[in-house]
Amino acid sequence: MNNENPSNLSHTGNSEQCKDVGKPASCCAPRSSHLPTITPACPVAAITRHTPKPSALSNRKMVSLPGDTFLMGTDYPHGFLKDGEGPIRQVSLSPFEIDIYPVTNEDFVRFVDTTGYRTEAEAFGWSFVFWSHIPPERFEELVENTAAQTPWWCKVPGASWKQPEGPGSSVESRLKHPVVHVSWNDAASYAAWAGKSLPTEAQWEYAARGGLHQKLYSWGDELTPGGKHLCNIWQGQFPLEDTAEDGYAGTCPVDAFPPNGYGIYSATGNVWEWCSDWFDTEFRTSPMLHDPAGPPTGAARAMKGGSFLCHASYCNRYRVAARTSNTPDSSASNIGFRCAKALSSSSGN
Repeated sequence: MNNENPSNLSHTGNSEQCKDVGKPASCCAPRSSHLPTITPACPVAAITRHTPKPSALSNRKMVSLPGDTFLMGTDYPHGFLKDGEGPIRQVSLSPFEIDIYPVTNEDFVRFVDTTGYRTEAEAFGWSFVFWSHIPPERFEELVENTAAQTPWWCKVPGASWKQPEGPGSSVESRLKHPVVHVSWNDAASYAAWAGKSLPTEAQWEYAARGGLHQKLYSWGDELTPGGKHLCNIWQGQFPLEDTAEDGYAGTCPVDAFPPNGYGIYSATGNVWEWCSDWFDTEFRTSPMLHDPAGPPTGAARAMKGGSFLCHASYCNRYRVAARTSNTPDSSASNIGFRCAKALSSSSGN
């Protein structure tokens, strides 16, 4: 394998597989089970989980949203029916707060320095890194294996939130970028420490819509209105070349693009964001849902928003109603999160 064209990487064939939404969207967010012959350095059951004591960050950089009713989901003809994007349903939400930004590297540094927390990627000893983000001269040295059928995802020993591309890399110049290589379990631990929680999928989608009714994106139905890029996604031929026409080939600062109507930044693209819900493509409780929180159990957690790797040719999951999932212990260089917090009805805006 080399950094100019990973072995077995067929753009046409793999993009078609990724469009088969009856299968896990490994092209969107790889999971540890995509490396069936590899045993993590530390099995999940052996990791000692702990909930750090709450900090004083509960109201930091959040926006309060009143209880409201909105139309969740989509009947978009180019969406993914088997992902459970539809049907469109009426959802009512109690008042809540949500982070205006995804959690940044700077935020996570503070968390780790305060608690001594160790992420699952650090415990396992590896995480997934996108192939073209690995220095060409160190590719053979750093990459141990690639994910089955999606060889652009590389198993890199030592890759973690503080070494995003593996040993020799750091977040020093990316403190305002979203933290990555965090599992759902890591995100939930951070949220508990911050006195918050992960948003439900309904809370996330309501906030991401920014007050717009059934639009594809946080700003409307046109991806690049007037030719202007409003989010960090892939341009070019996936997965061979990202032309970075939006200014970034990888993560970007969380405030690099304008916020939506609710003041929410980076809801589209940049990194996938964990939600609290277990993922299910058919779970519904009633025609009118109040504070839905997903099924009571499951194998994978919901994620929303798309990432810098999303492209219309194979994924198209950067739309507000789009969704995917991953196992709670999985991590990669395009997965992050933001937090939320319930409010009493009297709190208001």
